[in-house]
Amino acid sequence: MLTPGFATLNGADSRAVLRKPTIDYERLVTTFKLYGTSACHLCEVAEMLVQQQLRQDSHVRVELQDISDSDELVDRLGTRIPVLAHPDGRELGWPFSAADISAFLYG
Repeated sequence: MLTPGFATLNGADSRAVLRKPTIDYERLVTTFKLYGTSACHLCEVAEMLVQQQLRQDSHVRVELQDISDSDELVDRLGTRIPVLAHPDGRELGWPFSAADISAFLYG
């Protein structure tokens, strides 16, 4: 017997075919990159500031990228590190404050 308000699909109660939607949480996360080097004191300060801002939101992730692994990155960013890069191509170069980071990540 069918419940009023439910249609049939191939002769079966439609509730039998309803499924929970699959959510790809990776697509909901925005991934930024923080460029620097392991020997850069300012990069350590920037990493600490960024991590403090990330505690506020779980939909933002920052990956650390050591520019010394790439000649192209050294040429492009070597005198500007630390640099926080948005996936849309915008960059926030040092010096920056916690407020600057928050506006860049969430603004």
